[in-house]
Amino acid sequence: MTLAVAELYVFILAGFVGYQVITRVPPLLHTPLMSATNMISAISLVGSIVVAGSDRGTLSTVLGTVAVTCATINFVGGYIITDRMLKMFAGGKKS
Repeated sequence: MTLAVAELYVFILAGFVGYQVITRVPPLLHTPLMSATNMISAISLVGSIVVAGSDRGTLSTVLGTVAVTCATINFVGGYIITDRMLKMFAGGKKS
């Protein structure tokens, strides 16, 4: 089996397993699970900053900058969702 076929097989299998896992998550747990996943994207933000600043050519810098932008949007969105979720579960003032 060639490397390209193996990579395609793993990609298809990961897509299938990911779809099965996500569709089985109850709606009540969907928001906390997705917000935690988006917060983990901070790791990809650090990696994209490294790529953007590595100065390995114009294409690398442009793609790194696009990756930094996308990862930042994902990270900030995850933070906003988590904040909204926590405000939703916060109780009113107790007397």
